[in-house]
This record gives sequence, structure tokens and C-alpha cells, in this order.
Amino acid sequence: GALEEAEASCRKAIALKSDFTAGYSTLLFLQSSSNFEHTSYLKDALSYAKSIRGKISLRFSEWSCAREPERLRIGLVSGDFSNHPVGYFLEGLLAQFNSSSLELYAYPTKLLEDELTTRIKPYFSYWSPLLGKSDQEAAQLIHNDKIHILIDLSGHTANNRLPIFAWKPAPIQVSWLGYWASSGVPEMDYILGDPFVTPNNEAAHFIEKIWQLPESYLCFTKPNVALEVMPLPALSAGVITFGCFNKLVKMTDEVVSLRSKILNIIPGSKLFLKNDQLQYASERNKVLSRFAAHGIGADQLILEGPSPRAEYLASYNRVDIALSPYPYGGGTTSAEGLWMGVPVLTKRGDYFLSHLGESIAHNTGLSDWIAADEDEYIAKAVQFSSDLDGLMKLRAGLREQVLASPLFDAPRFARHFVRAVWSMWSKWQETNLSQ
Repeated sequence: GALEEAEASCRKAIALKSDFTAGYSTLLFLQSSSNFEHTSYLKDALSYAKSIRGKISLRFSEWSCAREPERLRIGLVSGDFSNHPVGYFLEGLLAQFNSSSLELYAYPTKLLEDELTTRIKPYFSYWSPLLGKSDQEAAQLIHNDKIHILIDLSGHTANNRLPIFAWKPAPIQVSWLGYWASSGVPEMDYILGDPFVTPNNEAAHFIEKIWQLPESYLCFTKPNVALEVMPLPALSAGVITFGCFNKLVKMTDEVVSLRSKILNIIPGSKLFLKNDQLQYASERNKVLSRFAAHGIGADQLILEGPSPRAEYLASYNRVDIALSPYPYGGGTTSAEGLWMGVPVLTKRGDYFLSHLGESIAHNTGLSDWIAADEDEYIAKAVQFSSDLDGLMKLRAGLREQVLASPLFDAPRFARHFVRAVWSMWSKWQETNLSQ
């Protein structure tokens, strides 16, 4: 959680070794998730691009993919074809493409495979791991596969292979799903978003052109577990339990202060935090100390470590209202909570990642759960928690509501996705008639 110190360390590492791409990626990840200012971010992103450009002998400028294909070849590059947020958002979509006009090629960047990997492998026509291949070798492989549109699912997160995209192995290259800011790579043509996370008035935040899907840029896969939504816990507990299952790094001092104000205003209310870090006593003690500084005692906090996924999801049956942190809000956790009948209170942002909660709320019929600022966030927490009848009715129908929404409706999302990639290809054809 020492973000400023982490950024300083990254800059020192880059100063020592100017082509230290991992340092650049870590720096950009930090900036895009916590302290975003688009001019500064793009300056560092372009420095990253410069650091990889020197390793490229000659980028591709011609491609032999079919100009009038019956099926569009779509390549996906990711280190997260597994039990990972990217995998959870990808699986339901892939299942829709069996008889579609797309042919899918997977380029995993790591060898770790699990049961989700096993489920999604059959959706791909080709599965070609890139581990052990240089960037040039990987780019040549993808170029030889005659890919029409190559999609990066990692951005500057772990196991990314962004330098491959600088070789331009496919005529159209797109950033989507696994990252939430510009890649900084000039050869990346588009960033795939929606009207909420990538509003047109924020186009200056990106090297890429914005391509908006009409509703949501995400489609969550319904969890593969049998769990019922239980009645509102406040009815039996007699107190409101707020919850947040996000990583502790998202819980900034501002978030702790705001949550403490809510807990101090609502008598007997509790905050349930659950994540990997809380399995350690040292981390639990830090959390207790941070809240104690705002007058919140240990009796108002429930702190739990990780659990197997089914048990983890069942924990939402102990939460009345989820509190999304900011500016780095919940994505997977918010979708999981909504599926478990728990509404999510979120704060409006001013750049891609901080808009994520808005996209989720608008696309699940919960736009009234978006707060304009901290004061409204507190006011809404108080307002919603004082209406147990309203919370009870919302909880009873929320799973059905969100399953029918753009956030979970995979066939609907697939239609938008297919239309988008074919439109990209048509546009490319129109501007490259002479080739």
C-alpha cells in the first residue's frame, strides 16, 4: 500500500536501466490505478514505447490474412486464461462463438492451467503458448497465423507481452479487458470501452482510438457454483453489515476515513473485509490500527482471509451493502456481490478505472447507487441502510435482475462484440484499398 514509495522505486530502477520494461509496466500500473493524471501518464507510457522500439528491427507493414474472410481470425494474448478476473469475464463470451463468424486463436503467455483453462480451450481453433519465445519469434508466429485482429488482454499487468504488439503482427490491434488505461504502444489501434468507462470527452487519455461497445465493455460469467441468495442479514443480526472483498491496496487512507464516518453515523453497523492479505495477523493489526485512529473499535470490524471460491461467494450472504473503494473500485468483486444479491455503492470517477463502478451500476439498473462525491457516498450509505424493507426487496430480485442485464447477458454481449470487430475490419479495408 506504499504507493508513492513504490512509484519512486520504479523511477529509480528505470533511471538505472532505461530499457527496464517491467519497471515501466509497474509504474504505469500504479499511476493508472491510484494517482492518475493523463498528461503525466502518457509521458511515461510513451517512454515505455521508446524503450521497446529500440529492440525491433523492422515492424510488419504487410499482412497476408484474407481480405474477404468468411470468418474473422481473432487472436487473444493473455497470461490469464485461468481462474482469474480476466478468465471470469471471458468464459461466458467465448462460449457464444462456436457457430459465429469468428475463428479464435489463443496465445497464452504462461503455462499455468486449471479447470477454467480446460473449459475454455475447446473454444479456440488454435492454442499456441508464447512462453520461451522471444518477442520477435512470437510476433512472427502470430503474423504467420494470418490474424486479422490481435487483442491484448493484459496491458501493463503481470505476464504481459506488450512488446509483441510493437512489431505489429496483425493489421488491427486492440487493448481490452485486462487493463484500464493506454498501453502507450503506438501500434495499438483501439482501446475497447463503453460510454461510461471511456467517454468521448476523455479521448486525450489514450494513445489508442476509443472504440465503444454500446452498453458494457465487460460481460461477467455466472459463477459455476450452486449457491442461493439468503435473506437480508440485517433482519436477523439487527445491525447493518457493510462489506468489501477487494485487495487492501485499494483501501486508501481516504477510503478508511470515509468508511469510518459511515460506521460512526450508523449505530452498531459493522464492516466485513475479506481478502488474501487478511490471513496474516500483521495485516489484520494494521487494519485495526488504521480504523482505531478514526474511533472505530475492533468490534465493528470483521476481518477474514481467503476461502475457496464457493465459500468466498457464500460470504456475501453475511453482507447487506457492499462499499466499493475508489478510485480503484471493484470489478470482479462487484459482479460477484451483485450475483449474490448484494447492491454495491460506488463513487463517480474521472478516468477509466475510476469509472468502472459507474459502468457496472448503469448496466445492472442500479444507477441510483452511484455517488457524485464523498458526501453523497455517505448520505446514500445512510439512506439505503435505513430502508431495510427496500434492501430486502432489492436483494430478493437482484440476481434475476443482473443475470438479465448487459453485465451478464453473454449472447447479447457477443452480438455487440462480433459487430465491433467486423466493423473494425470493414473500416481497415476501406482505408487500405490499395494494398
